[in-house]
Order: sequence, then structure tokens, then C-alpha cells
Amino acid sequence: MDSPVGHLRVAIVVPKFGFNAVQRNKLKRRLRELTRQHVLPLSCSCDLLLRARRDAYEAPFDHLRDEIQRLAAQIA
Repeated sequence: MDSPVGHLRVAIVVPKFGFNAVQRNKLKRRLRELTRQHVLPLSCSCDLLLRARRDAYEAPFDHLRDEIQRLAAQIA
């Protein structure tokens, strides 16, 4: 979606799925860091919503990184 502010904005949604706050916060921290590394350097003016799936809670960091890199490639 095009951003009205002229730069990339990212929102991260991590549903409960029966997990506790510690697990949700850990996943959010992982996704934020990967987004900083791979998505924010892109020069596009859009709003991006990342919604974690249930299997993201158990996914290794490398798998999450691969998914974020794939997403960044689609945006670029």
C-alpha cells in the first residue's frame, strides 16, 4: 500500500495463538530486527503489515530471516 508520509512504514502483528507474553515479545523482537536489517534499507514509499503465523513461534531465526529476505526481494 502506498504511504502518505513518503517513506516506508512497517507494522508487526503477533497474534496470541495461545502463547504467553514472553513468547510473543521474543517473536516481535526477532521480526523487528530482521525488518531493520532487510526491509528498512529499501527505498520505497509504502506501508507494510507483517502478520506472524502460528508456526513463526517455533521457527528458527534462519528460517525467519529467509522469509523476510524473500519479502524484501518482492518489495524491491
